[in-house]
Amino acid sequence: MITSRREKIIGRVILVVLMLVTVLPFVSIFVTALHEPGSYPQGIEWPETPHWENFGLAFQSADMFRLLGSSMLIELGVVPAAVLLATLAGFGLGHLRPVGARAVFIVFILGLTLPFEGIITPLYFQIRDLGILNTRWAIILPLIGLFMPFAVTWMRANFATIPRELSEAARVDGATTWHLFWRIHVPLSVPAISSLAILLFLWTWNQFLLAIVLVADPAQRTMAGALGAFQGRYGTDIPLLCAGSLLILTPTLIVFLVFQRKFVSALLQGSLKG
Repeated sequence: MITSRREKIIGRVILVVLMLVTVLPFVSIFVTALHEPGSYPQGIEWPETPHWENFGLAFQSADMFRLLGSSMLIELGVVPAAVLLATLAGFGLGHLRPVGARAVFIVFILGLTLPFEGIITPLYFQIRDLGILNTRWAIILPLIGLFMPFAVTWMRANFATIPRELSEAARVDGATTWHLFWRIHVPLSVPAISSLAILLFLWTWNQFLLAIVLVADPAQRTMAGALGAFQGRYGTDIPLLCAGSLLILTPTLIVFLVFQRKFVSALLQGSLKG
């Protein structure tokens, strides 16, 4: 009983420490954003006169409405296509398991070890040769491909845990492979598909490297990528830069808070199945 109580105390202490480590940087950025523009705040110090207008100034200076529209266009180009392709591939590798499926899966596993930074130079020349450099397609198409290793692995793990007896019973009733996929496996995989869509949305929204390397016009980048241009313009104005960073970060926090239950339920469901 003493050991159990001690474990609970240690667990709670670890959770509190992790929470502080996670929250303190956001608190520091928020407090810094309220200081007088052009100043250099020292540490986490609440200003005597909070400058809430910094958020409005950053919103107007960065042209957030235009950046929001650009980010949403990129999201609409990346997330639905990546989720659809990953779901189809995951169903094939995890349930149908054709000849060579294991070798293909190993290739996707190897793709998980490939960092974006390691391919950015050849990717730049390839995008240039395709004639889509400095367009949103230069972000959309590479992201779909780069997300595939994780997305396919995620969906394969989900489809592999669905009992094969369901498919066998449906085959007896005359169901085709498409009917198995669309009417049986996809409804059972809604938690995994929705959680994957949330992850891809967050990763696309926060994509910075591809945006600044492959697209020169900040108005056609993601909001995170446009932060590079904003930083170059207001790099010496720390409070304004922090205000702009928080504005760019806010949509991802809202999405995560709204859909966190579905995301956690998908993870728990996968752990129970595994």
